[in-house]
Amino acid sequence: MLEPIGPLPPEIYWRRRALAIGVAVVVVVLFVWLISSLGGGDSPETANTAVSADVTVPSAAPTSAAIDTGVPGQNNTDSTPSAQQSSSPATTNGQQPVAVTPGQCADQSLAVKATVEHPTYRVGEKPKFGLVITNIGTTQCERDLGAGQQLFVYTIDGATRLWSNTDCYPPTDPLIKSLKPGEQALYSVDWSGTTSQPECQGERVAVGPGAYTVVAQLGAIKSTPEPFNIG
Repeated sequence: MLEPIGPLPPEIYWRRRALAIGVAVVVVVLFVWLISSLGGGDSPETANTAVSADVTVPSAAPTSAAIDTGVPGQNNTDSTPSAQQSSSPATTNGQQPVAVTPGQCADQSLAVKATVEHPTYRVGEKPKFGLVITNIGTTQCERDLGAGQQLFVYTIDGATRLWSNTDCYPPTDPLIKSLKPGEQALYSVDWSGTTSQPECQGERVAVGPGAYTVVAQLGAIKSTPEPFNIG
């Protein structure tokens, strides 16, 4: 049965058989080599994976430590402020914040001006001064215009304080006034033309002829000096 049968010469059939056997051998060899290659590659890949895992796991530790220490400047979205921290008032430079009464006129919302009825007075006359307080803000507000309302007389250069309306007659009762935007409160004071000191200390002396200025003040708000003369 191994003898080739057919119309062609026998050597032709032998060559075809040899070629088929050779191809089959090559295929088997390639298959064995491929299986061997795949089986031997498992170890390096596994080793690389293990090394990669060793490097990745420690990297999580610094991140966790940074959150736990609460370093300033780092955001920790998982943390929750304690009740003690939440109830503590905010401070500025270690000091408690100053409470602001709702509806009260802030200093920056008020303007203060001093006025003089006449530019010149004779010696012995009583100059009449005015104090004008204007709400320059955009909302209605109220302010105590009594206790902090003051007028001062200085020499023309402002170097010497001569008199204040609160030295001998300090205000005792509050005077709460509500001011709309642009609304003014006007007050007038007569000056005796004599000097005075805080708490009405010392002798009161009549001032002589010369040039002077008067300054109005409400709390910490001061007006510009208004000049007048005594002659």
